[in-house]
Amino acid sequence: MELGWLLWGTAVLLLLHVLMELSPTVNFALRISFYCLLCLVSSALAAAACLLVNGGRTVKNMRIIRAVVRTFKYFFGLRFEVKGLENFKVEGPAIIVSNHQSVLDMMGLMEILPDNCVQVGKKELIYMGSVGLIIYLGGVIFINRKSTSSAKMVMSEVAKTMVAENVKVWVYPEGTRNCTGDLLPFKKGAFHLAIQAQVTLLCPCMGTLNAFAEALHCSVWFVCSQMSCVPR
Repeated sequence: MELGWLLWGTAVLLLLHVLMELSPTVNFALRISFYCLLCLVSSALAAAACLLVNGGRTVKNMRIIRAVVRTFKYFFGLRFEVKGLENFKVEGPAIIVSNHQSVLDMMGLMEILPDNCVQVGKKELIYMGSVGLIIYLGGVIFINRKSTSSAKMVMSEVAKTMVAENVKVWVYPEGTRNCTGDLLPFKKGAFHLAIQAQVTLLCPCMGTLNAFAEALHCSVWFVCSQMSCVPR
C-alpha cells in the first residue's frame, strides 16, 4: 500500500513537472498557488512570533514580517535590483507612494521596507485568514474604500500619528492593483496626507513581475526617488 502511494505521488510530481515545462499557464498557476500557500503558512508562524516577541499589534512586528517575506525570493529564484536606494534613507516620518501590480508585490516591498513603516490597505484584507492576522499585528492601516468620509477621517488621524510616533506610511495611490504596465489615475489621499503632515514623499517604482511565470533566477528592479512637495 505504501509503495503504491509512493508511485502515485512520484507520477503526479513528474506530470506536474512536465506540464510546467510545456505550459506557461500551468507553470504560473502552480507557482501562484504555492505562493499563496506559502503566505498562509508563513503568516501563521510569523503571527506566533510577533505575539511572543511584541505581545500584540505594533509597527515593530513589521521587522519580523519583513525578515520572513524576504526568504520568499529563494523559493522562486527571484533577484531584486534596487537603484537609488540612497534616496530612501530619510530620517523621520514620510509618505511612500508606489505602483501596485499584484499580490506578488509584497516580495519586492519587503526588500526595501524601512523601519517604522506601515501600509495603508483596504479593510477587507483583515478577513484573509492568517494573512489578515499578520497584517493586523503589523499595524497596517485599514480604510473603507466605499466610504470617502470614513477614509478621510482615518487619514486625518494617520497624519497626526505618523508625526507623533515617527512612522512612515506606504500608500498605493492608484487605489487598486494594476498589471497593464501603465499607471492608473492617482487618488489624492497620499498627497493630501503629505501636505497635512508636512513630510517628504518617497517614490519607489517596481518593475514587472511577469518573469515570475517564466524561468527561475529572473530579476526584478526597483527605482527609488525622493520628492519634497511641501514647503518646510
